[in-house]
Order: sequence, then C-alpha cells, then structure tokens
Amino acid sequence: MALIVKEYSDTETVKDLFIEYSHIKGAESCFVSFDKELNDLDGYYSGGAILIGYEEDKPVACVAVRKINDETCEGKRLFIRPEYRGKGYARIMIKAMTDKASELGFKEVVFTTKPEVMSVGYGLYKRMGFEELSEENGIVSMRIDLSRMN
Repeated sequence: MALIVKEYSDTETVKDLFIEYSHIKGAESCFVSFDKELNDLDGYYSGGAILIGYEEDKPVACVAVRKINDETCEGKRLFIRPEYRGKGYARIMIKAMTDKASELGFKEVVFTTKPEVMSVGYGLYKRMGFEELSEENGIVSMRIDLSRMN
C-alpha cells in the first residue's frame, strides 16, 4: 500500500479526521477553540494548508500548516488513524507538511506535542531533525529550520 498525500478538497473528511484525533485520551488540551477552527477551516488555515493522506482512496491521515507570520508556520493536527499506524505514514505526512511549508515560503515550522501521550511521534520528530525549544506542564515546543531539510 502506498500513501498518497493531497491538499484537502472535502471539508467533511477533514472534520472527521480532526474530530477522531480530538478523542485521543490525553490530547484534550491540544483542542482549545476547536469548534471555531472546525467551523472556519479556510479562515483558520489561511496562508497555510491542510493535507490528507489516502490509502486506496480512503482518508487515513492528516496534518496542517497554519501561518503564524511570513517566515514561521505551525504544524498542527498530525494524525494517523490507529488501524493504519506502523506503516511509516507519520514520516510521510511530516515530510509532506515540511515540503508544503517550504513551498509556501516559510523558513521554519514550530509546533507543540505531549511526549507522554504521543511518545512515538515525539521520537520521530527528534529523529527527523526537529529541535526541542521548551517544555512546560508536559507540553514540548519544537521547531525545524526548513533551509536545513533539503
């Protein structure tokens, strides 16, 4: 099976994936102002992008790029449906996200994660070259300089 990553074209697909992600135990604090985000995806991610990963035309993964300023964006909503994990899809989605961020002209990607809830993802971020900036209350801020990616 191959994962095909595309920019989203169907709002309902995005909402389904984001909502499924929001139900992960321990991830609740990642979803502040979530209703506002879901009700205005185009506005919330204006200047960025939402990417969906498909396996055989089934949406199984997502990640988003949210503009902070002209040079910095935030990586958000990396999620792989549980039954599709362990296939290397997170790495593909992160690479698609950093490629898209570069294409949009950003110089760096920042994001937060909760290692105690998302330990596999946290390890992958470190292996892919993301650096830890700070940690507060179990939430780690990370970044990657996109000029060092290619």
